Amino acid sequence: MTVHHVQPDEATLIDAITRRDELAFVQLVGHYQGPLLRLARVYARSHAVAEEIVQDTWLAVLEGIDRFERRSSFKTWLFRILLNRARTRGEREGRMIPFSAHEDLSNRPQETSVPADRFLGPDHPEWPYHWAVPPKAWAAPPDEQLLTRETLELINVAIAELPPAQREVISLRDVQGWTAEDVCNVLEITETNQRVLLHRARSRVRATLERHFDRR
Repeated sequence: MTVHHVQPDEATLIDAITRRDELAFVQLVGHYQGPLLRLARVYARSHAVAEEIVQDTWLAVLEGIDRFERRSSFKTWLFRILLNRARTRGEREGRMIPFSAHEDLSNRPQETSVPADRFLGPDHPEWPYHWAVPPKAWAAPPDEQLLTRETLELINVAIAELPPAQREVISLRDVQGWTAEDVCNVLEITETNQRVLLHRARSRVRATLERHFDRR
């Protein structure tokens, strides 16, 4: 089993927190507050609720820092605390992510990311399995469109409507910019599950954007 160690500067901060050094705690809060709040918003119905979840997380850190054994990274430990509190709050608000949402997907039938009727059949004389209805180019360069407030809002809505496990993974990978390894460690899922969930989530968001631009 791989043993993860905290970075030297972070380790120094954690040592200081165990001595109840308030300045060290303020530094850690400043570093992680934004990412924690963004993840909490995956579960919370409002920004205010998300802030309460993060506040509960920091209280749990202060109460449990003496029991942090450093077998995992501090980041993994911290975000698992947040997830536990966010899921508990989400359960009360009807936004629970069930344990089964993270079951092993490696042996399950693949969910179709693109409708089958958009491809030519296997018996096509020239282009079997090729596009019958290929994706259309968007009118403006994609980078320009993705920067518009309207499109960003559309992406946020599309992510919010994803199945819970997919919403978690795409929020961490594409919104927060986490590595696949960090996502697997925090969510306690396999690399295969992470990859499948991310692919399905991205495909759904892409389909939503495609429908939006096709109507223009």
